[in-house]
Amino acid sequence: MSATSPTTTATMRAVTARRYGPPDVLRVEELPRPEPQRGEVLVRVGAVAVSRADAAMRAADPAVARLAAGLRRPRNPVFGAELAGEVVAVGDEVTTLRPGDRVVGASGIAMGGYAEYARLVAAGLVRVPDAMSDADAVALVEGGLTALPFLRDAGGVAPGQAVCVNGAAGAVGASAVQVAVALGAVVTAVASAGNADLLRSLGATEVVDYAAEDVTARRASFDVLFDAVGTLSYGRARRSLRPGGVYLSTVPGVGILWHTAAAGLPGRRRRGRIAFTGLRSADKKAADLAVLLDLAASGRLRPVLGRTFALEDAAAAHAYVETGHKRGTAVFLP
Repeated sequence: MSATSPTTTATMRAVTARRYGPPDVLRVEELPRPEPQRGEVLVRVGAVAVSRADAAMRAADPAVARLAAGLRRPRNPVFGAELAGEVVAVGDEVTTLRPGDRVVGASGIAMGGYAEYARLVAAGLVRVPDAMSDADAVALVEGGLTALPFLRDAGGVAPGQAVCVNGAAGAVGASAVQVAVALGAVVTAVASAGNADLLRSLGATEVVDYAAEDVTARRASFDVLFDAVGTLSYGRARRSLRPGGVYLSTVPGVGILWHTAAAGLPGRRRRGRIAFTGLRSADKKAADLAVLLDLAASGRLRPVLGRTFALEDAAAAHAYVETGHKRGTAVFLP
């Protein structure tokens, strides 16, 4: 560990979940400030995403979340994966970053971002452009690091294809609309009517109000249907897919896990897939971060920042995320 590391007596405020349950299990505690290990940096957190995945792990709903977070209680009581901030200390063998650098990245299942300081693997971080705020960087990353590999890799989106994004106004959905357009697709966005102007400004050709129309009733209309909020089943979505079409879901469940495993079987004219984007290696995440920042620099991807919260408002932040009406990315500003 370098001489720039903090002393072991330093403390920080952090939001913790010591057990599974509703939003009010979240508490602000004083914890020891972590020290960067070999290949890691310590970041003073400027902004961290409050995601649906965080809320799912806190509630252990779906139950499969316990496999990642801990069977009886959260293994790491400090949630929060996508964050931006300033490097304040570096561990041994870190040569690409130094104190004072502004960075953005994701910690994956290690989490730890709901705090004033967090440890991250240096190889998974990229520098934040000077003109971009920490909150906007997080808004770019939270949805983008999911949408990009889902659409590009799992969905194989190609120019001219018809792509439907369900839950298009949320963090992942808003990024997915823009990423799909950048990949050359024609995009139909499904959201509430109040988000129509936003989604058209992000590049959607058509916006469908889910309260007025069930988009899955459109027979053989889409090459890819990306359910960013997990409200459509493969059974419903498959009828709207063209032959060879792909249904993508961000929400794990027995059905989509089976369809993912069976996707390569011969004779399947339509496929369902889930991608565990948070489990990818740090260097793959960093490569995608660079792609997202390049898209932002060219004006093809813009962050959609929603509500911001203080750490003390953690329960309210999670309750808001769970309403299902979150617009863009919600963030804590420690």
